[in-house]
Amino acid sequence: MICEGSKELIVTIVRKGWSLQVIEASRMAGASGGTIIPGRGTGIHEMQTLLGIRIEPEKDIILTIVSPEQTNTILEAIVAAAELEKPGNGIAFVISLTKVAGRVHMFTKEDEE
Repeated sequence: MICEGSKELIVTIVRKGWSLQVIEASRMAGASGGTIIPGRGTGIHEMQTLLGIRIEPEKDIILTIVSPEQTNTILEAIVAAAELEKPGNGIAFVISLTKVAGRVHMFTKEDEE
């Protein structure tokens, strides 16, 4: 089933190991879950070296699909849980989605009609 309509994707990128805090905070704020993807950072705060060798710290990328009405509440919970207001802790941003497939449990009967 492909659902057309208004959904939003909250993308959160944090240091490895912080993803569970992000998922728990988003669930408590109303999200149904999320997807965690491993990644590597190359931002200004990630340029660290060990014995002259550059280290690229590992990151967790969390994808959370929500309805627009939930976005601000869930995003605020994520920012607080991951301490995103502190430099180097990560970033979160929102992308509007026009079509979603495979997330049937998110849609009500009204959305299917």
